[in-house]
Amino acid sequence: MIGKISGRLEYRSTDHVMIDVRGVGYLVYVTERTMAALPQIGEQVALYTELLVREDNLQLFGFTSLIEKEWHRLLVSVQGVGAKASMAILGTIGAEGVGRAISLGDWNAVKAAKGVGPKTAQRIVLELKEKAPNVMALGGTLADAEGITPAAPSSEDVVEVVEPAPKKKSAPSSAAAQSEALSALTNLGYNPSEAASAVAQAASDTPEAQTTDLIRAALRLLAPKG
Repeated sequence: MIGKISGRLEYRSTDHVMIDVRGVGYLVYVTERTMAALPQIGEQVALYTELLVREDNLQLFGFTSLIEKEWHRLLVSVQGVGAKASMAILGTIGAEGVGRAISLGDWNAVKAAKGVGPKTAQRIVLELKEKAPNVMALGGTLADAEGITPAAPSSEDVVEVVEPAPKKKSAPSSAAAQSEALSALTNLGYNPSEAASAVAQAASDTPEAQTTDLIRAALRLLAPKG
């Protein structure tokens, strides 16, 4: 299984790129969002990958984060959802958008993806709602949390090297903040699914909110009504 590729970006097409890894070119299919986030031709790039094995074909799909990769894996596990539909969903609303939509039961957001009908969108939300907390808990990377910047790999070394930046702390990413808030709520005894829905709603209402603010907002949402 090929789980990650690091190398030089050789060329771009409409839905895939070629990454040169020490003289071997790998075709990797990506979403529109991922394509827009990639560097210029000739620069170094690293993508998490998922390999689709068919009788007559092998296809690699690339993702910028482990959360995006995990959502792709779960999406294609739903009956009637293939790799093309999964990439369309992730390309339309993003990995965090998928987590938010599923946690909140918002199948209309999922249906916004090209080629995804209402029945399929409803099935996705229904089947994956209980799995959303586990994916959200992946959060950001350790580098995000500690303010560490990955060094660009050279053409001779495709292993990502991570070097500490100055001790200046950066704010956690949105995904990391949601993960931390979800962990705090589950530690307080809240049901993971309900906690995930509350955190997703809080993040939707205030996208720039950090962990403490998300916890407070989610607690208000979870508080007994009346």
